[in-house]
Amino acid sequence: MTMTFTRPEIEDFLFNEAALLDDWKLEEWLALFTDDARYLVPATDLPKDAPPEGNLFYIADDYFRIGERVKRLMKRTAFSEQPRSKTRHLVSNVRVVSQSADQCVAMAAFITSRAKGGNVDLYVGSSEYTIVRREGELRIRSKRCTLDMEALRPHGRISILL
Repeated sequence: MTMTFTRPEIEDFLFNEAALLDDWKLEEWLALFTDDARYLVPATDLPKDAPPEGNLFYIADDYFRIGERVKRLMKRTAFSEQPRSKTRHLVSNVRVVSQSADQCVAMAAFITSRAKGGNVDLYVGSSEYTIVRREGELRIRSKRCTLDMEALRPHGRISILL
């Protein structure tokens, strides 16, 4: 029997991911990923389909590096996030663009606001997810956040999770 992924199911999953990030439940967020996962944020001047190999990416993490990023952000010595930023992850326009029995590719638009030090920065873009079902639960095999911005100015960096 072929398992299917429905848009409402994927939407609920992505909304839950956003809530975990906003609540700084980063270890629970990490648990949403498979052990072969990738988390990618390409530079703003790259084509949408540019691979991380041979191109500059702001973030090109495998599962181990995602875990190390979470550990670093949770430490009090993470200067860029002490005190922690207040974030709001808005997810919309969720679409399931392809699927097979064991995985689907979903697209979503996002706006992530980050308030810190009297400034509010907005990160706007689209996310492409490869989502799999493991033991009846949805898990992220890959997440690629493409920013719809010309540059990171005035932000200068990405110290939060998109």
